Amino acid sequence: MITPSITTTSVTVTQGDLAIEAYLAQPSEPGCYPGILVIQEIFGVNSHIRSVADRLAHLGYVALAPALYQRTAPGFEVGYTAEDTALGRRYKDLTTAAELLGDLQGAIDYLKTLANVKTGGFGAIGFCFGGHVAYLAATLPDITATAVFYGAGIATFCPGGGPPTLSRTGEIGGTVYAFFGTEDPLIANDQVDQVEQALTAANPAHRVFRYPGAGHGFCCDQRADYRPEACGDAWDQVQHLFDTL
Repeated sequence: MITPSITTTSVTVTQGDLAIEAYLAQPSEPGCYPGILVIQEIFGVNSHIRSVADRLAHLGYVALAPALYQRTAPGFEVGYTAEDTALGRRYKDLTTAAELLGDLQGAIDYLKTLANVKTGGFGAIGFCFGGHVAYLAATLPDITATAVFYGAGIATFCPGGGPPTLSRTGEIGGTVYAFFGTEDPLIANDQVDQVEQALTAANPAHRVFRYPGAGHGFCCDQRADYRPEACGDAWDQVQHLFDTL
């Protein structure tokens, strides 16, 4: 379903005593639409993440992008320079799985209060660090469809410490689509193998897509690694995934 117009706004999501800034994009036309969390890269809720939320809204979803760094860097938003990357990684290292999951649940609870959002299952889509966090989010009972874009470190670490996030695969109850480039310097192909093996063993519905020649960030048109053909195919798959909501 394609909607011709959308509305966008900044909102506040409450998680305990924390007020989390978030970007909300939704169809302008009255209706009842599936809700989707859009999970940022290390660079904050920047123009790329907002454009993803906008695209989803045009496709007929209510998309909410919460700020993952609200505790340590409110309003954080940068581009893709080496300095930006170093700063984003610094804040990423201050996150914990428990806080991230709590904040995402708070975002879901906010979506549940909106009259134009369907009850039932929600979607999640994340990129880079957000892809890793989306894999975590897939363990939340409300999340029934998850798109993981080049989620780095799923097989090797968990935010805040402890066993790698991959060890939580058995907690996933919905469908996971995961997208990786075969030339990604941040995600070795054997780590992608481990993700696919874990998903297969745990037996949630899943598909793993590998794009030959694509590197990290292949679905961000603001990065040098952008690959339009691979990104276009991935978006087709995402729409197929979210059609189940």
